[in-house]
Amino acid sequence: MIAAYPLQWPEGWPRTKSYARARGRFSTKRSNSAAQDLSVFDGVERVLLELSRLGIGRDDIVISTNLKTRLDGLPRSDQKAPDDPGVAVYWETRKGKRRVMAIDQYQKVADNLAAVAATLDAMRAIERHGGAQILDRAFTGFAALAAPAAGRPWREVIGVSQTECDLAAVRVAFRRRASAVHPDKGGSHGEMSELNAALAAAEKELKA
Repeated sequence: MIAAYPLQWPEGWPRTKSYARARGRFSTKRSNSAAQDLSVFDGVERVLLELSRLGIGRDDIVISTNLKTRLDGLPRSDQKAPDDPGVAVYWETRKGKRRVMAIDQYQKVADNLAAVAATLDAMRAIERHGGAQILDRAFTGFAALAAPAAGRPWREVIGVSQTECDLAAVRVAFRRRASAVHPDKGGSHGEMSELNAALAAAEKELKA
């Protein structure tokens, strides 16, 4: 099962270095007002619309980001922008094929969502112009990249004892570990993603 939060970046999919991310050029216009910066809500709606045009139902879609989710599992807009603005959209076709598209080239989650939507729209255009086989091969390429594995127990990833139940102590250990594995400090995006997932699991367990 792919988690909507934290970001589950597909294994083997290239990452964009933080310093190389661009400012997005996506915007939206509401009624007669001037164009405004795209919100996370707008980006999500664009992705869902494009996938619906491919015949994909809402229940077969997971939008994974480092934004905490609403009750319906979609990213919330009312929170601080995450350090990693990457977006990975997973879905399953009516034929049961699993697909994923991931983008992190922009500085904001909303813009990366819009980029996913724009890419889906462009690929549908290929299909409309008789390139169904090309489209299928492209999506097959996405599917070939496996989803992240379930991973190690959170205590092992963060580096605390198996009996540690103090969430404050866990967070201290998380920050210490993050200083070593963060991509900007010599680590990798995969390690940081695993560490973020471990903290989310710890908070879920220890707050229960």
